[in-house]
Amino acid sequence: MADADSPTDSAYRVPVDELYRPCDPTGLADALRIAGARLLGVGHERAREAIALGLSMSQPGCNIFALGPPGVGKQSLVTSVLDAEASRRPPPSDWVYVQDFADDVRRPRAICLPAGRGAQLRRDMEALIEELISAIPAVFESEDYRARRQMIEDKFKNLQEDTLAAVEKEARSRGVAIIRLPMGMALAPIANGEVIAPDDFNRLPEAEQARFRTEMSAVQEKLQATLRKVPQWESEHRQAVRDINREVVRFAISHMMTELRDRYADIKPIAEHLAKVEADLVDNAERLLSADQGPPELMGEAASAQSTKRAAFRRYQVNLLVDHSGAASAPVVWEDHPTLANLIGRIEYRSQFGSLTTDFTLIKPGALHRANGGYLVLDARRVLTQPMAWEELTRTLRAKQIRIQSIAEVSGFLPPISLEPEPVPLDVKIVLLGDRRLYYLLAALDPDFPELFKIAADFDDSMPRTPEAERALASALGSIAAEGKGPRLGAGAAARLVEHAARMAENSERLACAFETLSDIVYEAATYAGQSGADALDAAHVEAALGARQRRAGRVPERIREEMLRRSLLIDVAGTRIGQMNGLTVAQLGTEAFGWPTRITARIRLGGGKVLDIEREVEMGGPIHSKGVMILSGFLGGRFASDGPLALNASLVFEQSYGGVEGDSASMAELLALLSAIAEVPLRQDIAMTGSVNQHGDMQPIGGVNEKIEGFFDLCQAAGLSGTQGVIIPKANLRNLMLRADARAAVSDGRFHIYAASTADEAAALMTGLPAGARGADGAWTEGSLNSRVAARLAALAERARKLSHGSRQDNVS
Repeated sequence: MADADSPTDSAYRVPVDELYRPCDPTGLADALRIAGARLLGVGHERAREAIALGLSMSQPGCNIFALGPPGVGKQSLVTSVLDAEASRRPPPSDWVYVQDFADDVRRPRAICLPAGRGAQLRRDMEALIEELISAIPAVFESEDYRARRQMIEDKFKNLQEDTLAAVEKEARSRGVAIIRLPMGMALAPIANGEVIAPDDFNRLPEAEQARFRTEMSAVQEKLQATLRKVPQWESEHRQAVRDINREVVRFAISHMMTELRDRYADIKPIAEHLAKVEADLVDNAERLLSADQGPPELMGEAASAQSTKRAAFRRYQVNLLVDHSGAASAPVVWEDHPTLANLIGRIEYRSQFGSLTTDFTLIKPGALHRANGGYLVLDARRVLTQPMAWEELTRTLRAKQIRIQSIAEVSGFLPPISLEPEPVPLDVKIVLLGDRRLYYLLAALDPDFPELFKIAADFDDSMPRTPEAERALASALGSIAAEGKGPRLGAGAAARLVEHAARMAENSERLACAFETLSDIVYEAATYAGQSGADALDAAHVEAALGARQRRAGRVPERIREEMLRRSLLIDVAGTRIGQMNGLTVAQLGTEAFGWPTRITARIRLGGGKVLDIEREVEMGGPIHSKGVMILSGFLGGRFASDGPLALNASLVFEQSYGGVEGDSASMAELLALLSAIAEVPLRQDIAMTGSVNQHGDMQPIGGVNEKIEGFFDLCQAAGLSGTQGVIIPKANLRNLMLRADARAAVSDGRFHIYAASTADEAAALMTGLPAGARGADGAWTEGSLNSRVAARLAALAERARKLSHGSRQDNVS
């Protein structure tokens, strides 16, 4: 084993100044003195350009899908851009629903009016109804109406009486009397003005009886002919009453309706509707009067006379569906609960005498109605999780009209008889918010999606770490601190937040766009600053907030370290072992990630060249991990068996792994464990390794490098730092290093070490203390090198296999 201070080690040791890229607070002071915008588009120029393009396009389907991970500022940027765009557009039209008097009362009419006129129309119609409630009963109670009504009653009464009197006179002249009974009329013969009794009639001569019967039959025909005219007279009577009712109602409302029509003469559909209202009022005068005079027992105990009067006039009300009175610009609507009803509207019902009834006044708008003529913002996941909401949203966008339907109608079930409101034309720009996976799934599985959402605004996870970006981020975070009404953000605190943004990006040359998380850290740091009485946040307050976050998420990694220190989980941090490596793994729990070491072991035996992945065999290994193990076979075959077969079988396993294993970041550690087992050369246990390998032996970068290093550092620190411990990482990961201060301090003091390697040979030299060796012109490896030992052992195994095979053939021959 090479000493920690040997030239071999120091050649690959990473200087402490490459473990962290600090941010200079002095460069942020000016940015913090300027009132910055609140994280609006910082690092999202591509997304901002896409949104601006989508908003400027009026062609069909140019709706926008803002895709990106949560917490990167999608909502803030979309709000900013939409509000600015909406302020340049005038408010759209109001929409009202009114009763359709002419065609079908089940299909209320939708009418648009200039912004603000809808509310005015509703007030005017309410005022009209209030006047009608008192004016119509008053006109029917006037002396003039009563006199005219009495004249009609007298006219038809006299007509009936005079006609019957003429029939009675003619009957008497024929010797027949018409007798009025409770159940109708009867005929009887008379003599000398007196009705002839039945017995006296029977004693009359037959000729006289026959004459009376003939006369009575003639009178009966005359009477029946007269009675047949009575229904006609009654119909004429009712028509006369209706005519006078219409006349007096028309006279009573004409001045009110004329004034209303003149007020809305510039809106043709409203003028036409008011004319229909006037005609319906005239035609239904008796109904309105009977409602006013309805018997209390039919009104229900809870209903008042006034409410009953208003119910009769409800058909003349105006249902103001969308009101833009007072609006100065186009609407921007956020619907956070996009159910079917909340999107396209609904029809409500009222309970009346034990049954449910509805009318056009119970039609309620949806988000599409409120956003019509402006912008609607929806969360894609929430829309997709609501029954039938996505289907109706896309159907509405295709049809370019909002049709109010219940979920039963949309689902194809037989709904109860209800209203069918006239659809409202749709002119809206929709912005969907969602993650990338959801966007790609919709694009692949829904054929309508690419046609309806043609603009993708892709929000970046991170942005280049330029001085301008650092200042912009500091300025925005300073504004957030100011909005929280707590201590202001100091330059030191801003610099520490910038550094943490680089760590979150896992790249010292970039800054994470995780603005929600950064904002939360600002608020938490402000709490610590407030507790200490500071008037400004400094780096210590941010560090306290970050430490508290780590502690809150630290239960699991602490328990893992405890089990390792107790030797329940076997991890060595000192000494050497053949065929055993300390690999590194990382996990994400909630918002925090942490790393820890895991033991990787390799065993070999004589065989046919198969490298067995035990994790895969027991179905605990994922496909990427299995691919990494297969690459090891390619490396071994290409380097050591180009002229003959590999005469070994090997097995690799993550010891004490009780869950799934995925990823190839341990494939370099697996390779070194395998080479160690073949060459029977021990590996250092005070060094852990992370990195993947390709078939040529190149060391490839991996993710979570900071957490992996810190996971092994924490274990070594808990066990006691020896001064030789450290971690080997791929050289390509150097730009990803943003280590914790305590780990950097240990490296600076020489108590812990970070090594960067580019190839398997470099990593092997660090782990074994042996030179990797080079192949000479004769194909032989450098004497005493690791590769020469591997080649020698493989050659010995091949020879052993050859002898065993030859002996087997000799036995078969004999």
